[in-house]
Amino acid sequence: MKLSHLKKIRVIISLIFFISMASLFLDYGNLLSPKFTNYFTYLQFIPSLIKFIGTAGIAGAGFIFILLLALSFGRIYCSSICPLGTLQDIFSFLHKKIKKKKYFKLRKANSSLRHTFLFLAVILFLSGSIFAINLLDPYSNFGRITTQIFKPFLLLANNLASFTLSKLNIYSIYPVEIKGINIIAISLSLLFLAIVFWMSFFHGRLFCNTVCPVGTFLGLISRFSLFKIKIDEENCISCNLCERVCKSECIDKKEKELDFSRCVSCYNCFAVCPTDGINFSFNLKKLEFTNNGKVDLKKREFVATIIGFLLAPVTSLLSQTKIVAKNPSKVPIFKKNPVTPPGSISIEHFTSKCTACNLCISACPVQVLQPSFLDYGILGIMQPKMDYRTSFCNFECIICSQVCPSGAILPIEPGKKKITQLGKVTFVKDNCIVFTEKTDCGACAEHCPTKAVSMIPYQEGSTKIANLRMPQVQNEYCIGCGACEFACPVKPYKAIYVEGNPIHRIAKKKEEKKIEEKINYKEEFPF
Repeated sequence: MKLSHLKKIRVIISLIFFISMASLFLDYGNLLSPKFTNYFTYLQFIPSLIKFIGTAGIAGAGFIFILLLALSFGRIYCSSICPLGTLQDIFSFLHKKIKKKKYFKLRKANSSLRHTFLFLAVILFLSGSIFAINLLDPYSNFGRITTQIFKPFLLLANNLASFTLSKLNIYSIYPVEIKGINIIAISLSLLFLAIVFWMSFFHGRLFCNTVCPVGTFLGLISRFSLFKIKIDEENCISCNLCERVCKSECIDKKEKELDFSRCVSCYNCFAVCPTDGINFSFNLKKLEFTNNGKVDLKKREFVATIIGFLLAPVTSLLSQTKIVAKNPSKVPIFKKNPVTPPGSISIEHFTSKCTACNLCISACPVQVLQPSFLDYGILGIMQPKMDYRTSFCNFECIICSQVCPSGAILPIEPGKKKITQLGKVTFVKDNCIVFTEKTDCGACAEHCPTKAVSMIPYQEGSTKIANLRMPQVQNEYCIGCGACEFACPVKPYKAIYVEGNPIHRIAKKKEEKKIEEKINYKEEFPF
């Protein structure tokens, strides 16, 4: 039976997922609804797995569907659903266009290397750290590459188009402010992109079969697939076309064998086979036994370890030491804890589930969410934080909680968000220009949505200075939105800043004073 049509179907599905996922991260105008986001992130393996461990609900069960696919037909996730896989195919396609006679050839399996990467990821995860997963997860890396590298260019193009059209009195495109350019995040994303580009440009899916822990794990599962791609020796004419187009470099033309654990189900071999030399075969076999009649479990020991990984609970990170660069200033500020997004519950919950995919960063309309460096410790590199120097958290916004695929940020209602205390504000009098320059300001109090910061008469000793007021903080009303810190004009260190709460709390609501005005209805209306 000819199966050449499978490649066309795979390409169409791959492009649908790739374009959709890229749109999620490039959507700077928040045109896509959170429901659309959830449809496509539901099937991303690592975020779904982490969300399932935390909630044990159907909302995080997408990875189970991926496992069922792998147990049925192999690594369908790698071929069609993973956006980084499709990006690798694009790089490989470019090489083919540049070098017309680009052929692949059998490559020896790097089993020790890829199993080592998977083993380290599993061990760190069981110890409470998802550092290795954050570093190697294909979905999260695609998100960082798209958000940190491609999105700034899209914003520049948008602003250039807006400027050009405005000269023609056309205002259908509006300019977008670019905030929070993080050199470290961009550099790390560029480095990873360069590695993936080199691997895929010259060796197809080498990254998937050497470095990626998801690919290695699904490869182990694929050993037990019900349907496997097999070379039919009776119909094979030894044309070697299948080996030349196999981007997993896993077809042995001499032995007429295929390493299905490395096969990414691209179906290129089906498309070029002139006969029925390659087909799916039903692979339901009995357990193999040793000479002593006992089950040989050597090939299954590693799979048992991985199953433990799936069932293991998530514990706290080992280290969350804040490292802050000391810059010249009169009163340096040292924040003990970063501020995590609303809905993240606590630093421990957030860092143990966040894969640093940067989707919340891309979706944040005010760009207050930025990738961190060492704010959560060395194991939390690239996980988002609330950067109040860049912006502040909109009082009404809950978008980040609606798009998070891993459950690191749980859905939160607008009403609850308005009383959730992410952190507490701290006032540094010696940095305030009211104190240092005797200049009236009040930017912090003006921007505070909960009135946790108010202005009171300024006095030196017992002497009040006329027409001069300075901030007063009431932390029980503060929600840690950072509006005051962002608005403060003092540089390089702010006169007011938010210290993150390790565990989110509930803030009090400040009662508004009603001003009653007596109206004499007998008097004539004044105008």
